[in-house]
Amino acid sequence: MVDDSKQKKKIKVKKNNVGNRKISYKWVITIIFWTFFISAFMQMIQAGLMSRVTLLVACLILFSFILIGIIFDIIGVAVTAASEVPFHSLAARRVRGAKESIYLIRNADKVGSFCNDVIGDIAGIISGSATAAIVVMLAAFNGNQHTYILNVVLAGVVSALMVGGKALGKGIAILHCNSIVFMVGKLISFVKPIRK
Repeated sequence: MVDDSKQKKKIKVKKNNVGNRKISYKWVITIIFWTFFISAFMQMIQAGLMSRVTLLVACLILFSFILIGIIFDIIGVAVTAASEVPFHSLAARRVRGAKESIYLIRNADKVGSFCNDVIGDIAGIISGSATAAIVVMLAAFNGNQHTYILNVVLAGVVSALMVGGKALGKGIAILHCNSIVFMVGKLISFVKPIRK
């Protein structure tokens, strides 16, 4: 009975903390702008490259966009699943990337939104337009025959690779969340270290 009442109190506290959180409109506006510029930049690269490369290079570009989507999805899930506790002792010993890892975990909602929604979704959209460009290339080889079938098959393959890769990545991200976050924290520390 005592354990049940303690558990109910904990649940009430958690509910109150969630209820007190406010929507950050500044973050929403920031993420809209970032999405626009990253999407436009990636589309510009994809459109510019696809018209000038061979079929093999076009397939490699497409695969790289799929890979970007999967990697950022892994990071987003890892940050959400990771625990801040192991990084405190590392930060106290001034281990490179520890402070950055703590920062990522404390901002898991924003990091997850950026990695999963912004980069992940953009990579998916760009992969779709890259697929269309490859279909046009393949159709040119076939004398514009079977374009519909090529489009359907290639779209299915790209979707399967993206979804399958993300499904596999989510499992890896949950199992090795702290290691992944620490790796990302180290990378960030070389670019923009946190000084506190």
